Amino acid sequence: MKIAVISDIHGNMDALNKVLDRIKEKGCEKIFCLGDIAMAGPEPKETIAKIKELLTTEDFHIIQGNTDKMLSVFSFDTYNSVCETNIVMGAAYLADSQLLNSEEKKFLADLPEIKRIEIYGVRILLVHGSPRKNNENIYPDMKIEEVEEMIKGTDADVIFCGHTHMPCGYQTNTNQTVVNVGSVGRPFAKTPEACFVIMDIDEETSSFEIEHELAAYDVESACSKIRARNFEGAEKLAQMLLHATSRYPE
Repeated sequence: MKIAVISDIHGNMDALNKVLDRIKEKGCEKIFCLGDIAMAGPEPKETIAKIKELLTTEDFHIIQGNTDKMLSVFSFDTYNSVCETNIVMGAAYLADSQLLNSEEKKFLADLPEIKRIEIYGVRILLVHGSPRKNNENIYPDMKIEEVEEMIKGTDADVIFCGHTHMPCGYQTNTNQTVVNVGSVGRPFAKTPEACFVIMDIDEETSSFEIEHELAAYDVESACSKIRARNFEGAEKLAQMLLHATSRYPE
């Protein structure tokens, strides 16, 4: 069975549609989404609507990302805190909070924080940041001991995470596989291509293979759409889609 794992769409419908096309071409039977579906992107409302559609038309499972939780209830304390770290993300948080209606925010609020799924005897854990916190970073080139500390107490064979927008993978001394699937909508990479994962599980042996996939999409279209939103920092976010030289806009 082939399973697609996606994360961090951030309102980028151009990227999401291209990835969904690739997922269909690859013959995936299930899709797991690790959250951060709307904030700071070209089309947050449209992306939420698409995710809702996928929940009714596909074998689709989703959890809540840290920005999904933020958007579900606007708080000036949260806004000020985000602005202290990055003014552009603070402006996006405010603009998105004003754009989304109560039904869309409730949808984000009701998403589960983690999800456990077993397929052919393979235990899979879906988290956004880490099993400990939805905003904890699992980066490439970490010491394996750091990763093992983050997943301590879990019994999953495979742990999928996102949040950092940086794909990577680890095999731990406890024989657990930890995979950061990267970002569909705002990849932090030299090339502006959507990143996701395909997992292939053998029904008879419960063995599995996991590969990162890249999908080129119409980046200029996504840039035009986020510029048209015209909130403070929208141009910087557009430039990040073209050249992600840092994880957050500077």
